[in-house]
Amino acid sequence: MESEYGNRLMAQLPRLGWDAGRLAAYQAGRLRPVLARAIERSPFHARRLAHIDPDRFGLADLGRLPVMTKAQMMASFDEVVTDRRLTLSRVENHLRAAGNGPALLLGEYVCLVSGGSSGQRGVFVQTIGEYADYAAATLRKAVAGSLAAGPPPGSTVIAVAAAAAPVHSTRFLAAALGGGRVRMVPVPVTLALAEAVAQLNALQPDALAGYPARLAQLAAEQRAGRLRIAPRSVGTSSEMLTDANRAAITAAFGVPVVNSFASTEGLAGTSDPGSTVITFATDLCLAELVDPGGDPVPPGTPSAKVLITNLHNLTQPLIRYELADSLAATSGTQPGGYLRATVEGRDDGMLRYGEVGIHPHAIATILVSAPAVTEYQVRQTPAGIDVAVVARDDLDQAALATALAASLRQAGLSHPQVTVRVTATIARHPDTGKARRFIPISNDHGPHSEHR
Repeated sequence: MESEYGNRLMAQLPRLGWDAGRLAAYQAGRLRPVLARAIERSPFHARRLAHIDPDRFGLADLGRLPVMTKAQMMASFDEVVTDRRLTLSRVENHLRAAGNGPALLLGEYVCLVSGGSSGQRGVFVQTIGEYADYAAATLRKAVAGSLAAGPPPGSTVIAVAAAAAPVHSTRFLAAALGGGRVRMVPVPVTLALAEAVAQLNALQPDALAGYPARLAQLAAEQRAGRLRIAPRSVGTSSEMLTDANRAAITAAFGVPVVNSFASTEGLAGTSDPGSTVITFATDLCLAELVDPGGDPVPPGTPSAKVLITNLHNLTQPLIRYELADSLAATSGTQPGGYLRATVEGRDDGMLRYGEVGIHPHAIATILVSAPAVTEYQVRQTPAGIDVAVVARDDLDQAALATALAASLRQAGLSHPQVTVRVTATIARHPDTGKARRFIPISNDHGPHSEHR
């Protein structure tokens, strides 16, 4: 993985300076093989794209292709992928056997799961080279900045306060890049806060990255003197970065926050230090910002959703795939150039039980790892959680409740009370179609209580 990552990273660095014309030509050149491969090897896409000629297809034609949803992808997974050996059953078995370390299916495929902002479970597969492209896109801006300042002595240690299981992209990347000149060391958010502080004090990382809610907790520990680290850079991802958390993290560690957006589906981007605007790697993943009806929204207007077309994943073609995230392009975005936008996402926030703060990922990592669960919503209760799930008939509710309780105890909550209920649907906002995944007691105002 490290050699693949290094090669892809060095190939991507020159693209950071491309103008709109150079970028558009590259995008079109990548799009045509994606369409051709999808039509040739994916029965799902062959039916949907039979009316187009990939060799004559241009970026301006993208809007006439049908939209692809996560529900459609999961229902037709075996026909979406371009390698007939990759069945959903085989991938799910691999994910269950993944344990705590990264493992490749058939010796070449990275398998990941994501709940996304909608809470609906998705399974994603790509070759190690395709994943290395994605990994390079998430880190290339920081690497370019470091190279400009001069190569650091020895290896750079990045502590990652994010996912615990390698089925999640942040944890897989940290495990895969555990050595070499850049070492990513996981300090999972599922750890009790005191244990995470002890690990970070021992590690003394050069850089700190992770979920904003967790970094805000660590910032409080730093101010209190229990955490004693001096990272040269701090980065956040995977959650909404609120103004309050940004200010707290910046003040505690003395460096401006670099905010990132990284979807398992392939769209990734990074801000400049201290900036709220993210520049997206649209050389690797096209992004259409649209309203509820699928029409483009103007700069400055938050989108209802984002339609992405992944240009580097030929294994599981995602073509005009619907992300439930909301982005607003900045007015200074160059037409046809890299997308620059603010993320109008939701802040799931921490679940607080007195002095104990539980990060939602301690719960989400269990739910998205359960193949029988297709969607979920979690409501905080005074002593634990009440979980509503949309699930298959083979769900073992008792086993799921036991796993959730164990994760809550590991995160610091003594004697958690967990209820798991099966429901036919999860209530969604009538305008955006989104569902709030986590509802703290203080924010429980009904089924449509959500940040955006």
